Amino acid sequence: MPIGNVNRVRRISTELMTTYKGKFGTDFKQNKKTLDEVAVVRSKGLKNEIAGYITAHLRRELEEQKEKEAVVPESDAIEETEAMEEQLVS
Repeated sequence: MPIGNVNRVRRISTELMTTYKGKFGTDFKQNKKTLDEVAVVRSKGLKNEIAGYITAHLRRELEEQKEKEAVVPESDAIEETEAMEEQLVS
């Protein structure tokens, strides 16, 4: 796939995700159906690329969010441990 096409898919996908924020999710088939509702994409291949990019992007965001949430409890545990150590020393 030429680089220009990747940039076009990224630009269109980002614009659609911004405009129709809550309509897309992490399911490729559902994203294709949503794409049919909100945009006119005449090329089947282009529609699949856009739906695939949106799906991958949202899955990556979800994964990053889960990783951040997993890190937060660890920092809470460290704070609790430090508080317990201070109580023992006092």
